[in-house]
Amino acid sequence: MDLSYQKKLAAKILKCGVSRIRVEPAKEVEEALTKDDVRALIQKGLITKTQKRGAAKARARSVFRQKKRGRRKGPGSKKGTRKSRSPPKQNWMITVRALRRLLKELKETKKIDNKAYKDLYRKIKGGYFRNKQHLLLYLKDTGLLKKQKG
Repeated sequence: MDLSYQKKLAAKILKCGVSRIRVEPAKEVEEALTKDDVRALIQKGLITKTQKRGAAKARARSVFRQKKRGRRKGPGSKKGTRKSRSPPKQNWMITVRALRRLLKELKETKKIDNKAYKDLYRKIKGGYFRNKQHLLLYLKDTGLLKKQKG
């Protein structure tokens, strides 16, 4: 009872692969030789086409739930540096806020005057300083940092 020929014909008619064709074992199917015969069997429901298999989302959903809870973030899951894993704008904001905080502190403790403050504030905005250490080094080199009395 080899139905490979009938399956092949059905696959051509239904425009799918042979592996997706399901045939009910019946005498009529064995006797089908032409495409018309196979079409009639398809109409009767003796030959059917199975649904395509899709990608299951169950595992993806469970992984997503775990990530939401903060799992799967260990060193083995990381690809890329700390900088590349966070948006560039966020890195910029962190740097600029830290520099401005330091600058404000220096102004409040009267270590720099208003003129220097404004100039340095603009330099920070322009991305002149890499970090707080760089800013302090610049202040030391230019002599803008006032010595504390006492």
